[in-house]
Amino acid sequence: MAKKTRITNSIRTLRFLANEMTQQQLADQVGVTRQTILAVENGKYSPSLELAFAIAKVFDKPLEEIFSYEDE
Repeated sequence: MAKKTRITNSIRTLRFLANEMTQQQLADQVGVTRQTILAVENGKYSPSLELAFAIAKVFDKPLEEIFSYEDE
């Protein structure tokens, strides 16, 4: 049986550490809707590479400090 994998992230924590940035503020900075940020944070939506890099740029972190690819 094939292993399932999922992308996890630390966006919620990073938003909190960035002066409690709201989902809307992050969404505005990366050019998506608040609902997209919510879905990414909750693991319901895997971001495109473009969106992942944009989020990493906002927090000035490398991708691997924000996103990880894990076996379930």
